[in-house]
Amino acid sequence: MRKSKAKKRYLLPDPKFNDTIVTRFINNLMYSGKKTTASTIFYDAIEIVAKRTNEDGIEVFRKGLANVTPQVEVKSRRVGGSTFRIPSEVRPERKMALAMTWMVGYSRKRNEKSMALKLAGEIIAASKEEGAAFKKKEDVHRMAEANKAFSHFRF
Repeated sequence: MRKSKAKKRYLLPDPKFNDTIVTRFINNLMYSGKKTTASTIFYDAIEIVAKRTNEDGIEVFRKGLANVTPQVEVKSRRVGGSTFRIPSEVRPERKMALAMTWMVGYSRKRNEKSMALKLAGEIIAASKEEGAAFKKKEDVHRMAEANKAFSHFRF
């Protein structure tokens, strides 16, 4: 028999913005347990965003994160010897996890001097509905739309 389901861990809100989403993002940004470094990078990026856009940095971040959040995704399912990509709804917590992972991953690949500048650039691009993370979301939605015919294989 399987073990019991893991208990849900609740995060404390971050001290500066008093928001648990920011804490999750910082945890996603963190390498090798260096949380202080990750939080410094994030807060610097938010300041850069506020300077460049002349708006509240955290609001631009929330808007960018909402723009990158996917609604559907495709999962591979093997039916009768062939593999089908089946579109399915995404759970709310997984939506946030995917959006944050994409944002951090694509900001790391940008060509700018510091990680704070890279992250700021990706946040601004996401809030304007452009950039690599937003493109990834659009690609996932397009793939789900193309494979809508196989949605009857859903489990």
